[in-house]
Amino acid sequence: MITREIKNNVDKIWETFWTGGITNPLTVIEQLTYLLFMKWIDEIEKTKEQEADILGLDYEGLLPKNKQHLRWHHLMQLESPEEMYAVVSKEVFPALNELNGTDGLVFSKYMGNAIFMIPTANMLAKVVEIIDNIPMKDSDTLGDLYEYILSKLSTGTSGQFNTPRHIINMIVDLMNPTPKDSIIDPAMGSAGFLIGSSDYIRDHHGDMFFEQDFVDHFNNTMFYGNDIDCTMLSIGAMNMMLHGVSNQNIEYCDSLSEMNKDIEKYTLVLSAPPFGGLLDYKVVSNDLLKIVKTKKTELLFLLLFIRLLKKGGRAAVIVPSGVLFGKTNAHKQIRKEIIENHKLEAIISMPSGIFKPYSGVTTAVMIFTKTGVGGTKNVWFFEMTADGYSLGSKRNPIGENDIPEIIARFSNLEAEKKRKRTEQSFLVSVEELRNNEYDLSINKYKKIEYEELEYDSPKLILDRIQELEEDIIQGIIDLKKILND
Repeated sequence: MITREIKNNVDKIWETFWTGGITNPLTVIEQLTYLLFMKWIDEIEKTKEQEADILGLDYEGLLPKNKQHLRWHHLMQLESPEEMYAVVSKEVFPALNELNGTDGLVFSKYMGNAIFMIPTANMLAKVVEIIDNIPMKDSDTLGDLYEYILSKLSTGTSGQFNTPRHIINMIVDLMNPTPKDSIIDPAMGSAGFLIGSSDYIRDHHGDMFFEQDFVDHFNNTMFYGNDIDCTMLSIGAMNMMLHGVSNQNIEYCDSLSEMNKDIEKYTLVLSAPPFGGLLDYKVVSNDLLKIVKTKKTELLFLLLFIRLLKKGGRAAVIVPSGVLFGKTNAHKQIRKEIIENHKLEAIISMPSGIFKPYSGVTTAVMIFTKTGVGGTKNVWFFEMTADGYSLGSKRNPIGENDIPEIIARFSNLEAEKKRKRTEQSFLVSVEELRNNEYDLSINKYKKIEYEELEYDSPKLILDRIQELEEDIIQGIIDLKKILND
């Protein structure tokens, strides 16, 4: 667990950047990520040097012998902030850029785009001093540390559309990743879904880490992520690395374009793709447009998920509510495709405040299995009204939380057959979905019980008003008498 002291150190770093004029949260995280990488690499090098020394072996480090002075512990020995600034800006960053993945660490592939943006020597010295006091050897602490750093995005104005961690954890729990899964998020951002899945595997299948074949799979072929934002790729790669996944498959890729050649490669898709975008047909993969011709990114990503999955593969993805009830041919076609040609299992409607402060858009979790031959019989609907946080812009913790019930009910859908349409969750048959043009809005099927209320007659209400008015008048008369006496 991250300690209060470490949180305070991160807050001090944030304040240092902010007061120094760097106010974009994404820029702060990017610069902090590069500095953390510098320290982390130095810790790795020290460990390997010690091991080689014990075994009496030679060890050739990541940096050549003539650049050992660029390592973190040497920077801490420099005499002045100005000297440190000159070394970091003119030598350290270029040297790290040259690594370009040759160290076997995915993160260093994205150092080639790293731009040193800390404006003054004193700011750099202050941030480096604080980072030096943060322990880097405990992987759990490192992961929690970086999650705390990324949480700063939710209170800033960077425009990044992060999925709240507790929503990610809910979706991961619903899907129950297995040690055999190959998991992808083709719009990965900071890699939250991949992190949630790796944590779930560690918590529920810890015994598998004694088997070398599984360890190789976990570190090399279990987790995949794509993004078109190089800053988010470096942040996501660092996030995965600090959470103990050493060689994740994170790549720059426009997932919806011809650049993406993946077909039936993965067993699990977890994602919250971009909402509301419109793409030119020319930049979209023809494989996707052959199924449904649309420019809408939220619909194109659903088509992509189907293409990425192996037969029997599963998907749990966040979509804007318009996907569920949109009346265009494209909306109807994609819903029909999933319902008729695959197995749609669940629609979990979420309240509009889930993504605040970024957006008030209403969203839903869609869960389906790729079959290619249909299989949808009944679809489970749940109307989430609370997720443990207030639905305003500040998202403060509250007592009401539907998430535990969602997970419990989804794990026992047989019992849901008895639920009434007036309740918070229920099943809807595929026949009824067909009859309603595959509309997946819960309000289409939910029934509301109206309680009959009886009111007094207008005459009786008027009589009571008259009595009250007479009492008021009499009170005024009595007060006047008292004043005149």
